[in-house]
Amino acid sequence: MKKTEVLVIGGGVTGCGVLFDAAQRGFKTILVERGALSMGTSGRFHGLLHSGGRYAVKDPDAARECIEENMILRKIIPHCVEDTGGLFVTVPGDDPAFGDTFYRACQTAGIPVEELSIAETLRREPLLNPGITRSFTVPDGSVETWEACRSLVETAKDYGAEIMTYHEVVDVIVENKAVKGAVVKNVITGEEVTIEADMVVNAAGAWGGNIAQMAECDVTVYAGKGTMIAMNYRMVNTVVNRCVKPSDGDIIVPIGSVAVIGTTSVRVPDPDNYAIEDWEIKLMMDEGEKLVPTFKKFRALRAWAGVRPLYQEKAAGPDMRDVTRKYALLDHTVHDGIDNMVTITGGKWTTYRLMAEETVDLICQKLGTERACRTADTLLKNPHHTGHHYYTLGQRMDMVERGELDGQLICECEIITRPQIEENLTHNDWNIINDLRRDLRVGMGPCQGGFCTYRVAGIMHEKKSLDARQTNKALVDFLQERWKGMRTVLWGQHLRQAKLDEGIYMGLLGLDKLPDELSGRTTERLGEIETEGFYEVGESVEPSLEKHK
Repeated sequence: MKKTEVLVIGGGVTGCGVLFDAAQRGFKTILVERGALSMGTSGRFHGLLHSGGRYAVKDPDAARECIEENMILRKIIPHCVEDTGGLFVTVPGDDPAFGDTFYRACQTAGIPVEELSIAETLRREPLLNPGITRSFTVPDGSVETWEACRSLVETAKDYGAEIMTYHEVVDVIVENKAVKGAVVKNVITGEEVTIEADMVVNAAGAWGGNIAQMAECDVTVYAGKGTMIAMNYRMVNTVVNRCVKPSDGDIIVPIGSVAVIGTTSVRVPDPDNYAIEDWEIKLMMDEGEKLVPTFKKFRALRAWAGVRPLYQEKAAGPDMRDVTRKYALLDHTVHDGIDNMVTITGGKWTTYRLMAEETVDLICQKLGTERACRTADTLLKNPHHTGHHYYTLGQRMDMVERGELDGQLICECEIITRPQIEENLTHNDWNIINDLRRDLRVGMGPCQGGFCTYRVAGIMHEKKSLDARQTNKALVDFLQERWKGMRTVLWGQHLRQAKLDEGIYMGLLGLDKLPDELSGRTTERLGEIETEGFYEVGESVEPSLEKHK
């Protein structure tokens, strides 16, 4: 049994923001999350720090919120932000006149915008389509979501907050039309814990409707699937958008050592069960060529999808792009006649701080206290101690050359050393290599963990004194997660890379020969490649569209 004043359900960036804000205002606060921090939608997007430009024409309120919060986040979490800048370009086939509408809309929303000459645009980004006819600059950027969530919770801990990851809500306790807390289950050990709370915040995103239903409340959150592809090369250093109304495959975001193209927008009935379709991969690759004509010559590393939590009171139509990206804050006393619970849903990653501020303002009102928000002026902790300045791509290499990041190099793609991994394991309660991926970017580079994962497993085995079964389970589970994202883009050079990885882990290490009780495998056999819809090795082509047609 635990007792707290505020219980936050959901460990995405919104939930972490609420946790920090409430803790800083002096509330005893606990956050519960069924997986790792930022494991849901917050960890499954393209990493864009919005200027608001994408919504300036169609949703000016959302655009205004984005640019205001963009400027704040640059001050309070600079170490999580890469100041890439943004371009909106008109490619052949797009309406050049839309640029005038876009420019005026940005000015109205307060978004700094400037039209750039084509010559200057191509000087900055030489791989862009030389046929572009117009170009505008805006203050877009990219963000490291896991780093930001970690900064939020580490700072919140300084104010007494408690974080319970890998704890799933199995029941919301309701008595006499009032929420009294929740029952959570440790998904690893199976142990259940009851948490009594004066106020419960439902920040579960696309899963928020399920939490609300447990509390006898009615909240309809539409799950809007967006599929993205990470390419093996950072072909642009600026966020590049098509200068059109938001559509599929109209943005490339440079983040870390890769570039991400996105996204589709498809409504799915279940945020936990959805497929990445061949047509989505085909569409992304084709649209990428309109922005960068050599796009298909680069190697697609993996595809993944996130589910946007989209909320609106009236029934939504089939087109998820018609649903507003503004957030909704619901007081369930007013909305459903159930006291002591609020739901915060919708919105954008960029507006998480504002969403948290308004949520905690409502909590204060409901609990009869006045406590000012200070999050817009509080510099968050940097867990990796890399300084309070913008992230840069060469930052880790610079630290290595200056002797600030020493020790054996374990992940060459992302420049991660043995001491970094060992320090992380010291503070990590779970034997999960994916947690290291989220914290340090292990296995996120061009080899997708092919050369570093077995090294990491060995370090984990030694550092945490694991037995063979625990170590093998951690290794296989990580490789399975990587495989799920790779299998949809296996053609040409990437299929060759996958076969090399298969040779390492099966031909040399024999992971497919381990008995199930030793490896801990619960999913399909690693390396069992589904070839339906794909061509043979050596052909640089994309997936077939036959199933979609």
